[in-house]
Amino acid sequence: MRALCWHGKHDVRCDTVPDPGIEHPRDAIVKVTSCAICGSDLHLFNGFIPGMESGDILGHEFMGEVVEVGAENHRLKVGDRVVVPFTIICGECDQCRRGNFSLCERTNRNKGTADKAFGHTAAGLFGYSHLTGGYSGGQAEYVRVPYADVAPVVVPEGIVDESVLFLGDILPTGWQAAKQCDIQPGEVVAIWGAGPVGQFAALSALMLNAGRVIVIDRVPERLAMAEHIGATALNFEHVSVVDALNEQTDGKGPAKCIDAVGLEAHASASMDSMYDRVKQAVMLESDRPHVLREMAYVCRPGGVLSIPGVYGGMVDKFPMGAIMNKGLTIRTGQTHVNRWTDDLLRRIVEGEIDPSFVITHRIALEQGPEMYKTFRDKKDGCIKAVISM
Repeated sequence: MRALCWHGKHDVRCDTVPDPGIEHPRDAIVKVTSCAICGSDLHLFNGFIPGMESGDILGHEFMGEVVEVGAENHRLKVGDRVVVPFTIICGECDQCRRGNFSLCERTNRNKGTADKAFGHTAAGLFGYSHLTGGYSGGQAEYVRVPYADVAPVVVPEGIVDESVLFLGDILPTGWQAAKQCDIQPGEVVAIWGAGPVGQFAALSALMLNAGRVIVIDRVPERLAMAEHIGATALNFEHVSVVDALNEQTDGKGPAKCIDAVGLEAHASASMDSMYDRVKQAVMLESDRPHVLREMAYVCRPGGVLSIPGVYGGMVDKFPMGAIMNKGLTIRTGQTHVNRWTDDLLRRIVEGEIDPSFVITHRIALEQGPEMYKTFRDKKDGCIKAVISM
C-alpha cells in the first residue's frame, strides 16, 4: 500500500509499504477513505517530537471502511464506516473507566520509555512517535486499529466524510479546550491560534455561551475565518495583545484563556520569543512557551488557562509567580476523544455543527509531502488539508 512516511526533519515521502494485518483478535483493518494533515503533524515534520524513526507512517486523523475484523471484535463488522479517534484506548483500565481516555494505561506499547520521559505513560497514539507506542498512522491506504471494539465511531448512513472526519481529533479537541474552561455565561474567552483547533475552540466557546471570544493570530485568512464564525480577531503583528485584551475587558483581562498553538509559538519581535528561539536552536529548550507566558500575564485573576496545544518537553521562564499569586487554574492534556464523540456526532447529524468549514485544500495522497510544506509555511491560504483516497 501507499503511505506518507517520516524520514527525518522536513522529509516526508509517499512510500510503498507492507499492508497491515490482524495482530490481535480485537483488531480491525480499516481502508482509509479520508485523512487529514494536522497541526500536530508539523511538530513531527519540524523535528520537535522525540522518538520518530525513519519510515514511520504518519497521521492520526482518519476514517474509512472496515474491511477485516478480529475474531473477538463483536462490535464492528465488515462494511462499517468508522471515524477512528487518535487516542488508542482499551476501555477497561482505571483511567478509561473514569473517562480519561487519553490516559489509557494499557495501549502505549512503549510504556517504559514514556514512564522515563513523563513519569507515567499516557495512551498510545496513531502515527505519533515511538514515545506514544510507535503505531502506524492513518495517512495511508490501510490502517490496523488495535482495540477496535472500543473507540471507533460508526458513521450513520447519509453522512459524508468531510462532515465527520474531524470527530477523530480536532473537533473534540477544540470542544474539550472550551469545556475545561468552565465558561460562565457572558465571560470573555481569549484564544491564541486561529488554526483548525483554534477555530473549533472558538466555535465551542460561543456555543457554551461565552459573551465574547477573541482569537489571536497573524494570518489574515485564519483571522477572517474566526470572524466569520462570530469571534473578534486580533492580529498580534499589529497590536499589543496584552494591551488590546485589557482594553476590551475594562482592564480586568479575559476570564478564560486557551492556548491552541503549542510548542512552536510565534511572536512579533518580543524579547522572550527571540530568547526561546535561540535556546531551542542550541537544544537548551525543547518548546517555545511565549503563549503560555502571555496567557498567564493577561488572564483575569481566578481564571483558567486551557492548553490543547501540544508540548513535548521542557520550557523555560515559566511564570509560576503570576499563576500562583493570581490563583489561576491550568487544565491541559491530550483529548479524551470518546468522552465527547456521541454528543458531537448528534450535533453534526442534527445540523448544529458543520465542521467542514475549516477545509481549504483537498488533495491526493501523493501530494501529501508537498502539502506538508504548504501547510507549514501557511501558503496558498492553507488552513486545513484533507486527503481523499
